[in-house]
Amino acid sequence: MPQITPQKNPIYQHARFLISAAQLTQLPPDEDFEVAFAGRSNAGKSSALNRITRQKSLARTSKTPGRTQLINLFILDEQRRLVDLPGYGYAKVAEAIKRRWQETMENYLSSRQSLQGLILLMDIRHPLRDTDQQLLNWCWHVGMPVHILLTKADKLKRGPAQASLLKVRGELNRLAPAGSTSVQLFSALKGTGVEEVQDRLDHWLRLTATDTEEQ
Repeated sequence: MPQITPQKNPIYQHARFLISAAQLTQLPPDEDFEVAFAGRSNAGKSSALNRITRQKSLARTSKTPGRTQLINLFILDEQRRLVDLPGYGYAKVAEAIKRRWQETMENYLSSRQSLQGLILLMDIRHPLRDTDQQLLNWCWHVGMPVHILLTKADKLKRGPAQASLLKVRGELNRLAPAGSTSVQLFSALKGTGVEEVQDRLDHWLRLTATDTEEQ
């Protein structure tokens, strides 16, 4: 992993695996603060989590999209957690599994009181696919704030990357409820956008300067 400047908030470096849950009843008590990560199976979700936390294998990456079928929770401190939701949209996954994943995610997003926001990852080369739009519509329906990472930004030159960002931002301005959804460029390989997404996490997780100093 390339060297990057030290994180201004080291709490993410202290993230550690808590539990894998096959169903919502296996999750820890619904209290304190959580932020969930979701995206298509090939959007680079695990790589993003590892880059944000500066850990090489906190979230396991797989060469086979769609393999992760569990909700994985990572604890930052006694009050704060990151949640890795199962990837979706991979064509080779059985329809029964797809339906189960969709039902689990909808139940989680609509019922989990500790959930403060959703980080939605999209490959910058293929943003706003139908499955992404379905999840966005669901989040807007239940009033869940969303922050989009346009991942693999290193795959495009600066001009096309900015053009994709502006296009997605324009679509969100047209479709999303005001103030509900934001978007940024992100590259797990280069470290692009790490501090920006950490700022969003800080806000949703109610992190203050005091919390940071105590880490």
